[in-house]
Amino acid sequence: MLDELVVSNLGLIETASIELRQGLTVLTGETGAGKTLMLGALRLLSGANASRSAIGPHGDTLDVSARFITPDGEVIVRRSLDAARSRAYADGAIVTAGTLGDLIGDHIDIVAQHDRHSITSQRGVRALLDRLLDEDGTAARAAYRERWNDLDALEREAASTGGDVRALAREAEMLAFQAGEIDEAGFGVDDEAELRATAGRLRNAEALASEVASGLAHLGEEGAIPSLTAAVASLDRARRLDPELETVAAQASDVVAVLSDLIGELVGYASDLEPDQVGLADIEDRLALLESLKRKYGSTVEEILLFRKEAGERGDHLAGLLSAAASIDGRLASARAACIAAGDQLIEARRRAAAVLEAAATTHLTDLGFAHPALAVQVDRVDPTSVGTDRVTLEFASDAALGAAPVASIASGGELSRLVLALTLAAGGANAQIVAFDEIDAGIGGATALAMGRKLATLARDRQVLCVTHLPQVAAFGDQHLVIERVGNTTTVTPVSGNARIAEITRMLAGLDDSQTGQQHATELLEIADRSVP
Repeated sequence: MLDELVVSNLGLIETASIELRQGLTVLTGETGAGKTLMLGALRLLSGANASRSAIGPHGDTLDVSARFITPDGEVIVRRSLDAARSRAYADGAIVTAGTLGDLIGDHIDIVAQHDRHSITSQRGVRALLDRLLDEDGTAARAAYRERWNDLDALEREAASTGGDVRALAREAEMLAFQAGEIDEAGFGVDDEAELRATAGRLRNAEALASEVASGLAHLGEEGAIPSLTAAVASLDRARRLDPELETVAAQASDVVAVLSDLIGELVGYASDLEPDQVGLADIEDRLALLESLKRKYGSTVEEILLFRKEAGERGDHLAGLLSAAASIDGRLASARAACIAAGDQLIEARRRAAAVLEAAATTHLTDLGFAHPALAVQVDRVDPTSVGTDRVTLEFASDAALGAAPVASIASGGELSRLVLALTLAAGGANAQIVAFDEIDAGIGGATALAMGRKLATLARDRQVLCVTHLPQVAAFGDQHLVIERVGNTTTVTPVSGNARIAEITRMLAGLDDSQTGQQHATELLEIADRSVP
């Protein structure tokens, strides 16, 4: 609900601070006093475009702020407007006007000639119908929601394939080829170093054989071995003569043993150094293959193997998508058919609700001064959406002889206001918790005015209703009464009760607030209103 409203320099209102209550709040005053300015403040706070013409003569800046109590807690919003710019705030933070609309716009319905009300939209009319769904209709709406969720999930699954199954198949084939090429090559992490070492040895086999042979000649039986063997024998004999030579003799013997092992290894190495052009060609081919893979998949064997791993994972994912895509068309067709079938059930339920709404609203419209109103809610089939397979259109005429037309084309603010009131009551309540009416009493009076006051009070039982009115019969039903008065170029907003309220209703009845007859009639009106609303 709207808990408090503070305005400054809004039109002729220099400053006003109003605490509002739940129920029906009526705003009255002389013509030209600025009663509709209060609804203008609500429009600004709902994110409407700000017109510089609303800035009053009491300064350079217009300022409107309010405290709302919503189901989510307390929200304080503000709009400030000067000649240069418009600013919006929510709980002290700077926001856009659109953010204000998102924050509190759904909590407020303003009904006037130049305001777009929710009943002019499919969404608003459908919401009224859904308030009147019977038990089967409520079940049909829940069932449709499930079928829609199934269809939506399948459509998103189909969209995840990119919309081109053939392109996915081509990508899968390419990944399979790349993975196969890497697998067939069979390279391990250490293979490159081993291949390059072997290739180098085979390329230089003749030079290596020559050098190793020369080394063996210097070390072998015609080289160092005979001399070292003789030296070991001499040192062994000397050791027998002098034990101090034990270590030296042992070291000499070890040298001969090490040299013998070395010669053995060189002989084995030399035996493997025979030129092998076939083996070298094979290794060169392997190295060339590796270079080819590097150009395609990575600069090292590690990177190539990582590419292979990722290609395998992507290939597995594509295989799953392609498998699903193979059956997606059939599954989509089945899900769409199920959604349409559920939508048909919901259409029938909404048509039943439409008949109830039409009948109840027509009765309210008759009470509100329309002698022969025409009201029709059309529920036509369309493609599935998140809310159903229907398009909802509200048609209305103040007299059946005129022919009903879409309600969005209604020109009269008074007619629209009374229609909103009738529909809201027929549907068992408004979608918004704050409903503000302007020009609702245009062209009515007498018993119709009393009926309107009674219906507004009924609507306000469980929500906040604000109503700008010229009719004392309507004003008498208010739970809170605000009087808008203009003196010169200044407008004030004053809550009235008791004798002050009787005086205001007397003025509305008789044109004079001190008319004794008028005061009697005003008191009688207040008593009638008090008795009329339980």
